[in-house]
Amino acid sequence: MAPIPPREPAGAMVELIRTTDPVLLSWLQMTLREYGIEAIIFDAYTSAVYGGALDSVARRVMVAEDDLGRARAILAAAEASGSDG
Repeated sequence: MAPIPPREPAGAMVELIRTTDPVLLSWLQMTLREYGIEAIIFDAYTSAVYGGALDSVARRVMVAEDDLGRARAILAAAEASGSDG
């Protein structure tokens, strides 16, 4: 399946999820991009400001308000399929 090019975000950016898991962040950003949803990671470099001492600072995945419903559905579907096995 070819990725859908992201469209210009419309509306305010809103938080989809907050996590300290870098693998989840990477996977989610890539998956949302495949569906044409641009995801921006906030607070990604906060730990670096403090010399790496704050690894527990959660990163926020932000999406356009117009994409929030689809992004939540994609995340929920992934969580449901991951809990099967």
